[in-house]
Amino acid sequence: MKSLDAKKSETKAEKVAPSVATEDSAASANVSVPSVQLDLSKVKVEPLFEDSIDFETFSKSDFRVVKVEACEAVPKSKKLLKFTLNDGTDRKRTILSGIHEYYEPEELVGKTCVAITNLPPRKMMGIDSEGMLISAVYEYDGQEGLNLLMLDDAIPAGAKLY
Repeated sequence: MKSLDAKKSETKAEKVAPSVATEDSAASANVSVPSVQLDLSKVKVEPLFEDSIDFETFSKSDFRVVKVEACEAVPKSKKLLKFTLNDGTDRKRTILSGIHEYYEPEELVGKTCVAITNLPPRKMMGIDSEGMLISAVYEYDGQEGLNLLMLDDAIPAGAKLY
């Protein structure tokens, strides 16, 4: 995945997370991304799946609101960030995500995100990842972009998404 802008002086989120929202709506959602109008003629998304799944299969996926309590770069990895998450239970959940090209760990602490929490653990760089954070991936003007899905901070950890 390539960032939209190679300048290191800008933050990674500013480079790849343009938003079509107004400043007022971005502030109400507690998102610190600047308001930028996308030229939709330059946006390309993956085609929708042609295969359908039944509702029973879909309903087995457990989407939950999670709060980022800690985030750090995984040593010896250029892509991975290690998240410590509050998923509404008594224990902390660890999820690894390959989004370091787009975000610095410190800018994600305190954010409210969405995760699939019932995936089997997957070992990456010797660390068990206990789920998957949800992101939007797209191509803009020939470069791949990624936005981590972030929600209003008023939504409690553990809330189920339907």
